[in-house]
Amino acid sequence: MSFITLTTDFGTRDWFVAAMKGVIAGIAPDARVVDVTHEIGGQDVLAAAFVLAQCCRNFPPGTIHVAVVDPGVGSPRRAIAVKAGDYIFLSPDNGVLTLAVAAVCDRRSSEIRAIENERLFNRPVSRTFHGRDIFAPVAAHLATGVAFEEVGPIIEDMVRLETAEPKLTKKGLEGRVMFVDRFGNLITNIEARHLEQLPGGEPKSFRIGRHVIRKFGRFYAEAPPGKAIALIGSSNRVELCVNLGNAAKKLCAKPGDCVTVK
Repeated sequence: MSFITLTTDFGTRDWFVAAMKGVIAGIAPDARVVDVTHEIGGQDVLAAAFVLAQCCRNFPPGTIHVAVVDPGVGSPRRAIAVKAGDYIFLSPDNGVLTLAVAAVCDRRSSEIRAIENERLFNRPVSRTFHGRDIFAPVAAHLATGVAFEEVGPIIEDMVRLETAEPKLTKKGLEGRVMFVDRFGNLITNIEARHLEQLPGGEPKSFRIGRHVIRKFGRFYAEAPPGKAIALIGSSNRVELCVNLGNAAKKLCAKPGDCVTVK
């Protein structure tokens, strides 16, 4: 059985996701389609990149991951297919695969191709819905056994997001919020390994805006209800949280905000 995952900003109110699944079913009826999420914020490429990277390795080898968050749909931007590690990724060439590809293999060992074989497309191809007309049918054809080489020619590289590493400054270790989950937890780009750069090792405080969190724990309930805590979450990154509350609201924070660890 082949697996195809879908990550989009289409939501579930409209017909877009159903149309993609219908195309896949018509070409590869035995493929198992898994929704990663369709609730990425509109055009939020970084959020999609983060979410896909968190789960892509949890699927069986051979899984085809489709990520369509596509502000440039219909423009000259390329559609790409990437073979990386045990997986194949399909997406617009706008950086959405940056973190997932890095999560599964060394950058130099991936194979990147431009998706240009129109025989694999759904016809006619809309200028505004490549999820249905390009990415879904190509994924389905690959799931039926079409060779990866058939999608199009090799290209040298893909667009990559600027996801800067945290920096050690005089103020401390400076990172930023990358993602806010549905519970309001603020997930940063500070990984557990980055905390080892701190003089003395153990972090003493986490500042975001005018708020300072002095509790660094192992799980949410180590803080009293309604109180903030920092911890290493399931993504192996520092999360700023509020026990039984919403950290994004309580701390008035959003993706991109600076987080300083001392």
